[in-house]
Amino acid sequence: MHRTVKLALCSIAVGVIVLALKYLAYHVTGSVALLSDAMESIVNIAAAIAAVIALQISAVPADDNHPYGHSKAEYFSSVSEGVLVVLAALAILREAYLSALDPVMITAPLKGILINSAASVLNGAWSFVLIRKGREWRSPALLTDGKHLFFDVLTSAGVLVGVWLVVLTGWQRLDALIAAVVAVYILWSGWSLLRDSVGGLMDAAASEEVLERIRATIAEHSHGALEAHDLRTRYAGQRTFIEFHLIVSGDMGVADAHDICDRIEAALKKEVPGSFVTIHVEPDHKAKEDETVLF
Repeated sequence: MHRTVKLALCSIAVGVIVLALKYLAYHVTGSVALLSDAMESIVNIAAAIAAVIALQISAVPADDNHPYGHSKAEYFSSVSEGVLVVLAALAILREAYLSALDPVMITAPLKGILINSAASVLNGAWSFVLIRKGREWRSPALLTDGKHLFFDVLTSAGVLVGVWLVVLTGWQRLDALIAAVVAVYILWSGWSLLRDSVGGLMDAAASEEVLERIRATIAEHSHGALEAHDLRTRYAGQRTFIEFHLIVSGDMGVADAHDICDRIEAALKKEVPGSFVTIHVEPDHKAKEDETVLF
């Protein structure tokens, strides 16, 4: 089993525990704000399940029908998670509206807050694990899941402060107002997840920081070549596709040009793990003198 799939399976287990704690907090208090927090945890579990499926698909080796592999499957997980987050926000808005019409007295607030706090601490710790490993392993599915959990921690903190305010002021409709604010924030986070995921599906280029490393690596290992230009990159899950043109002397032999390409390719794969490099070799009369030249 791939390491990313194992981590995603752990996310399901963590999500179930967090959901149980948050629902218990709602059951103890009757707070619709705490209910809204629990409902988002249902989305976390569904998203973790989607991530497991997507990661299993993305780990399948390239085949005749998918010669570039299946790594883009992770973006579908991220898109589905964004959609689920938006649907959860709409459901919370509905509960907030109904609660505003018929406010319910909050009971045992201290006990409920302590239970919800324990769930938030667990969520926060796990979100940092997912974000760190998602970046380290270049996994959009894990990274998205981690960011979503971090958003959940922030909303939980706001909910807990709000519940205390309800208790201190005695204004029961404030509970529904807090739930509505949480829903709006969740809508914004869902939109952010969708935007980033669609960027991956649309073959967004590598970040400027990665592009600078790629340019420097090509320049450092291109001795024997005359020029490199027309660099293009795109992300596909855990893979980075790198393509550029390499200018060599017109009288250079094929074997010598191939050696230069092998040297550059090996250096790029070391600098950008999981990269797929395509180099188009051209004779010197194809050289350019513009901003696309790399060295």
